[in-house]
Amino acid sequence: MHRALIPIVAFNAAYLLAAIGWVLASGNYEFLAYIAVVLVIGGVLLLIHRRVGLPLALLWCLSSWGLLHMAGGLLVVPANWPVQGGSHALYNWVLPGGWLKFDQAVHAWGFGITTWLCWAGLKSLLAEAGRPVRPGLGAMTLCVAASTGLGALNEVIEFTVTLLVPENNVGGYVNTALDLVYNLVGAIIAALIIRLSHRRRTEPQ
Repeated sequence: MHRALIPIVAFNAAYLLAAIGWVLASGNYEFLAYIAVVLVIGGVLLLIHRRVGLPLALLWCLSSWGLLHMAGGLLVVPANWPVQGGSHALYNWVLPGGWLKFDQAVHAWGFGITTWLCWAGLKSLLAEAGRPVRPGLGAMTLCVAASTGLGALNEVIEFTVTLLVPENNVGGYVNTALDLVYNLVGAIIAALIIRLSHRRRTEPQ
């Protein structure tokens, strides 16, 4: 393992071990499925990193997403905090302003980062083929579509959880639809940031 990856792996191992301990102590065994998914995704990302060489900043952002995901499902906010949903899980907390839940913010953040991941992979493939590497409209549309497709896969996994675990904190149809909307919002924002950052670096000073 490359030395630069050790802090990232240690960070992820720390919060996942803490999450496992929390699950065992609270009896919230539903969440073991999410921990397993995060472990699988982490392994896949390490394989992609070996193949592509992902930016360390991207790996840290993906790690932060995992931490937020664990915290959202396991931590409980005080009873006087506004929530939208069936419990006071952090995921259901309505952020200051009253129009955005913690869960929706995490979705936007996570699938914005996923768009960056898709761009990193696409850029590597284009570079290997000797093609110009530029985040144009077509390339970024493809990355947004790939990211939101992975977001839809996440909803399929959550639907599977509802079938296997009757008492869960996944939410209903409206929650799923809003998750998809915020996945798209985050993906589009990330695509615009990638595009504008590229333009700023390439414009003559």
